[in-house]
Amino acid sequence: MRAGEFPDGSKTLRAKIDMASPNMLLRDPLMYRIRREHHYRRGDVWCMYPTYDWAHGQSDSIEGVTHSICTLEFEVHRPLYDWFLDQLGVHHPQQIEFARLNLSHTVLSKRRLLELVQAGLVSGWDDPRMPTISGFRRRGFTPEAIARFCETIGVAKDNSIVDLPLLEMCVREHLNRTAPRAMAVLQPLKVVITNYPEDKAEEFDCVNNPEDPAAGTRQVPFARELWIERDDFMEEPPSKFYRLAPGREVRLRYAYFIKCEEVVKDAAGQVVELRCTYDPATRGGDNPPDGRKVKATLHWVSARHAVGAEVRLYDTLFTVRDPSSVPEGGDWKDTLNPRSLETISDAKLEPALAGAGPESRWQFERLGYFVADRRDSKPGAPVFNRTVTLRDEWAKLVSAGRENK
Repeated sequence: MRAGEFPDGSKTLRAKIDMASPNMLLRDPLMYRIRREHHYRRGDVWCMYPTYDWAHGQSDSIEGVTHSICTLEFEVHRPLYDWFLDQLGVHHPQQIEFARLNLSHTVLSKRRLLELVQAGLVSGWDDPRMPTISGFRRRGFTPEAIARFCETIGVAKDNSIVDLPLLEMCVREHLNRTAPRAMAVLQPLKVVITNYPEDKAEEFDCVNNPEDPAAGTRQVPFARELWIERDDFMEEPPSKFYRLAPGREVRLRYAYFIKCEEVVKDAAGQVVELRCTYDPATRGGDNPPDGRKVKATLHWVSARHAVGAEVRLYDTLFTVRDPSSVPEGGDWKDTLNPRSLETISDAKLEPALAGAGPESRWQFERLGYFVADRRDSKPGAPVFNRTVTLRDEWAKLVSAGRENK
C-alpha cells in the first residue's frame, strides 16, 4: 500500500477486534485506505491515509493532550479511541464529550454555512450575519463578550438551543462599559430653528461614556439647521408618543429645548422639514430657569457639520428559531430572513465619526452599538455595521399594539 502497488480502494488495513461487538465501530475498523490525493504539505509522497479514529488518539498522545474534548456524537467512538491507545502503549489522554453549542436563528454546520457562501446568499465567511469568528469580529462582537457568553451558558451533556438574545445581552453589557458615545441620525428629517442666527455656530460638551468618567468629553457643533430622526416626529401623535409633534416642546440632547411651530410638506404630502423655535435660556438642556419639564430628549446632528455615512442594519439570518428543523421535503434555506440586512446609504453623523478607525466600536445614542467596518470603511467615508440594538420603549409598545392604550 505504501509503495503504491495497488489502485485506490482496492486494499485497506483494518484492526482485528470483534466482528460481533454491539458497537459497530469495534467491528474490525479501518485504519488506512488507499487514496491518491495531493496533500497540502507532503505533496504526492503518500498514497495512503489514516482514518480519523486511528489518527485521533495518536495525534492527541503525540501533542501531550490530557483531555480530548469532543461533541456528543463522538461518545460512541470513545471505546475505539481507548482501544487503539491501549494497544500502542503510549500516553493515553481522556476523551470527554459535551453537547455542541446550537445558537437560535442561525446554523453552525460548516456544510450549511458553505452552502450559504457558495450560493451567494451571504457576502462571504466574514459576513456580519455569519456565526463565524470573522463574522462576529466584523459585526463588532468583542472577545470579552463572547467569553462571557460561554461562561454564562456553561457546559452541558444534553443538546439544546441557546437563544441569540443571550449573546446579544453579553455584547451589550460589555459595549455599554467600553464604547464611546456619538450622535448619528439614520433616517434624517431636517429641523430649521427659525429664531437661531443663520451665521452662528456653537459647540457643546458631550459625555463620551457615562459609565467611564475617565473617557472625558468631546465638542459637538450646533447650528441653525439640524437633522433629527424621522421617527422622532409625528404630526398626529397617539397618547403615549412623547417625542416631537406640532406645538410640542422637547429637549435636544446637551443643547436646547425646541418647539415645533410649522410642518413643511412636499407635493406628495410627505413631511420634509420642521420649523421650530428654541429657548436660549435652556442651554445645556438641563434645569431651565423656570423649572419646566419636557417628556422627551432627542439626539441630533448639525446639518452644516454632518458627515455622510453608510450604515448597515443587521438582523437574524433566519426567521425561525431552529432552521435545521424544517419539515421533511422542505428546504432549510427557505427560512432565510429577507430583511436580515438593511443598508442606509446617507446617514448623518457627528463630525468626530469621520475618522473612526476600522473596528472602532461606538454607541450611537438611542440607536444601538455600531462598529466601523474593517473592510469597507475609509477615512471621510465611514461604513458602520450595527452590532446590537438598544432597548426602545416606544418600539416595544408599537410591536405589542399598546401605543394607544
